[in-house]
Order: sequence, then structure tokens, then C-alpha cells
Amino acid sequence: MKRRYKILILMTVVIAMVSFTTIPAFALTESEVQDQVNAVGKEAVTGNVFVWFLCAIAFLKVSQKIDSFMSSLGINVGHTGGSMMAELLIAARGIGAAKSFAGRNGGGGGSRNGTGGSSGGGSTFMRGGLSGVISRKFTNDATKRATGSSGGGLGGAAFASSVNKGGGFANKVIGNVATGSISSNGTISGAGASDALMSYLGYTALGEGAEEIPSFSDVEIGGGHIFATETSEEHPQGIAMGMYNAEQYMPPDGDYTTVTAADGSSWYKQYATDAVERKPYKAEDGSIAYRESLVKKLPKAPQRKDRI
Repeated sequence: MKRRYKILILMTVVIAMVSFTTIPAFALTESEVQDQVNAVGKEAVTGNVFVWFLCAIAFLKVSQKIDSFMSSLGINVGHTGGSMMAELLIAARGIGAAKSFAGRNGGGGGSRNGTGGSSGGGSTFMRGGLSGVISRKFTNDATKRATGSSGGGLGGAAFASSVNKGGGFANKVIGNVATGSISSNGTISGAGASDALMSYLGYTALGEGAEEIPSFSDVEIGGGHIFATETSEEHPQGIAMGMYNAEQYMPPDGDYTTVTAADGSSWYKQYATDAVERKPYKAEDGSIAYRESLVKKLPKAPQRKDRI
């Protein structure tokens, strides 16, 4: 009887301690966690997390001991774990897997535009916490849908819905591909590329009743430039056009206009101009002669600012 009384007292104390310690933890907000990181640094907070992790294991061992006492009294309880060594090995393996996953997903170097270099795989992967990880996954899926590399899951479905309305989410994804590296982001071309360009240039948001809206074909978006064939009232037969991001390219030679995309970025826009095309052929006397014709060609692309 005395033994059972001691166990009940011990259980009461443990429950009270858990209640007092978990309620403040559940009340934490993301801003409070960020304030703590700013105050003591990420290394200190990481150390605190590790200490709490050890405390959690200790609490499980205490719970396991209580379970064994209750089992000896004939009370059915759940099992809280095996040996301490086995649990430590499992915990170490879990931490190692998390670090490996973070290293694979976050250690890809600097950002596309050089504005947010990565200081470490794990810190990049967990930047912004769980909400940041989910947001980046959502955007990456949308990018895959835009470039046609995959369906993109939920993010891809959101992109498809947004691009049909000329929405800000779709334009942000298109802008990231348009100004990003082709080797890492790919390009937007083929089926759906014309809809993407219509959205990115702000025409889709005008609605179906808008007048003097051009159409585009043979669209390629990526690497800081946009190429397409534009058909409009001014060019009913279609004309090749090229656009170059103003932050990445120098102003082009010849006539051009500056266009503002839906995401606020500026682009130099040029149309194809008349050019003489010479095709060689062999004359009757065996000499080489040339047939000349007038064709429409895009002017030479301007220089990139990072290559000057």
C-alpha cells in the first residue's frame, strides 16, 4: 500500500512538472523565437535545442520507469521505449539523416541573381523555419510546372490557375525563370509559354474585353532574355521580337523600347529589322555567285553587364 501511495505521489509531481513546462513552450510564437535567435545567436539556440532533446529522452526514461512500477502493480500501460543505448543510436541516426537531407537540398551555392548566397546547407534549408521550407517547396513545384519538367503537384496546380488569371504568384514564378540561370531553372517554352508571356507582360490581367492585345508564338523565356514571334494589328503577319532584362544587359544598339513587366522589372524590347541575306550558289561558268534577299532579323543581342 505504501509503495502504491509513493508511486501516485511521484506521478502527480511528474504531471505537474510537465504541465508547468509545456504550457509556456506551447505559448511561444515565431517572433519570440526569432528574438531569441537575434539575442544569443543561432549557435546558442541550436545548443539549447540539443539540451531540450536530451531532456526529452530523460523524461521518456522516467516515464518508462513509472510504467514498470505500474506494471508490477498489475496496471496495463504502454511501452515507452527499449534500452537507453538503442534510443541514443536511433536519435543519432535521425539527426544524421536530417543533416544529410539538409545538405543535399540547401548546399547548392548562391542564389541565381547573386542576392542571397548560401552560408551553409542546413541553414539554407531551414531558413524561415517550417513555413519557409514549405513555401520554397511550393514555389519549386510551380517552377517545374512552368518549365514543363513535371506536373508540379499542388504548387503546379496553383501556378496553372494563377497564370490563367494573370495573377501575382504566376508572374513571380515566371519572373524568377526569366531572370534566372538556364542551367539551374531551365526555360519556359513550348505549350503554355505563350500564356506565360501574356500573363508576365500584363495582358491577361486586362481581361477578355481588352483591345489591341497582341498574341505570341515560338516563345522562349529564361536566362535574362525573352524571344517570341509577336502578332498584332501593327504586325499582322507576325514579327520576331527580343527582350533583355535591364538589370542584366546593357542597352541594345539601334531602336528599342523599355517595357515594364507585371512583376515591376524593366526589359529592353527590340523587333526584327530588315537585313540583307546572301546565299551562295555556283554560276554556269563555275564561279561562286550570291543571291541576295531582304529578310527580317533580330539585331545582335546587347552585352551582358556581368561579362563586360
